[in-house]
Amino acid sequence: MSLRVRDLSVEIAGRRVVDGVSFDVADGERKGLIGESGSGKSLTALAVLGLLPDGARATGSIRWNDLELIGLPDRRLAELRGDEIGIVFQEPRTALNPIRTVGRQIAESIRIHEGVGRAEARRRAIAEAARVALPDPERIIDRYPHQLSGGQRQRVAIAMALACRPRLLIADEPTTALDVTIQAEVLDLLHELVDDDGMSLVFITHDLAVLSQIAVDGVVLEHGRVVEHAPVRRLLTAPQSPVTQGLLRDATATLWRPEGRPERRPEGRPERRPEGRA
Repeated sequence: MSLRVRDLSVEIAGRRVVDGVSFDVADGERKGLIGESGSGKSLTALAVLGLLPDGARATGSIRWNDLELIGLPDRRLAELRGDEIGIVFQEPRTALNPIRTVGRQIAESIRIHEGVGRAEARRRAIAEAARVALPDPERIIDRYPHQLSGGQRQRVAIAMALACRPRLLIADEPTTALDVTIQAEVLDLLHELVDDDGMSLVFITHDLAVLSQIAVDGVVLEHGRVVEHAPVRRLLTAPQSPVTQGLLRDATATLWRPEGRPERRPEGRPERRPEGRA
């Protein structure tokens, strides 16, 4: 078992915003955390990484390969982030440094965790840019975030998160800021990279339609508590909680694929197709 969360609670200014959350993520498993805004799903992920906002306090247990993360010194947590656990944030425009080239940002984790020189780091950055299907990778790594489209910036963020081949990827609503066509391309890309590397995935979203395209198992949260935990197929066909039923109603209008794309089976892997350029 790669990640084991037990009775996780998070308090901010005396208010409990995550309340007794428990779930496991096995090696190679694709787990979804889903809920409306304010349900505690993103704070749960940030607690795993030790990135909670100032003043927040986590209790309970988060074990990563038998290493307890709650209470671990910041320096040790920093060693894990990017190397063993990667994260892709919702909005790459704010996650990326606007005054550094995207190539330097992709290479930063490699230089920190693997101690390679500038030339090797640049070569690796080009390779990672190509791996996430960025066009003309040798040139695009010398551009700045504002010179890229939203889809390209998200691909850069994915390349940064995966550059050191972590064993667990946390993706915090990585497609929310993108239009539906680019969403589908980014989901296909994540599917392929997670499968190729054999890593575990925790995918955070408020959209059950999106979750059905990438995760096998889903944890539904409301007001910081788990209200349902089941295979995604069951969440789609026989939701038990009123929260999940509401998420399914909201997702119905988006359970479609743009013309020319095959519909993806819930829990299933899509047919391979040429990767689009976002």
